[in-house]
Amino acid sequence: MNEKMKDERMDLLFRAILSLESLDECYNFFEDLCTVPELQEMSRRLYAAKLLSENCIYTDIAERTGLSTATISRVNRCLKYGADGYVTVLSRMKNEDEDA
Repeated sequence: MNEKMKDERMDLLFRAILSLESLDECYNFFEDLCTVPELQEMSRRLYAAKLLSENCIYTDIAERTGLSTATISRVNRCLKYGADGYVTVLSRMKNEDEDA
C-alpha cells in the first residue's frame, strides 16, 4: 500500500477486518461500516478481477457487472501491475474452492 496511506486508522481498519471469522460477521461489519453502494462497487470490482483472471472480455464483464470499461481497465492494471492484492485473494479463494 502507498506509504502515504498507512497510518494508525488504516491499521485499525485492517486489523478489524482480519478479526472477522465468518461470512455473517463480514456482512454485519461491512453493513455497519459502508453504504450499500460502496459495498456493491467493491463487490463489482472484485468480480471483475475474477472474470479478468478467467480471460473474460471487457464487454462481457461490463454487461455482467455494470462497471464502465474504464473501471474494468483500472482493475486489469491492478491485476497486472498492482500490489497483487486481487491476485492473492483470488488465488486463495480458488484454492479453498478446490479443497472443498
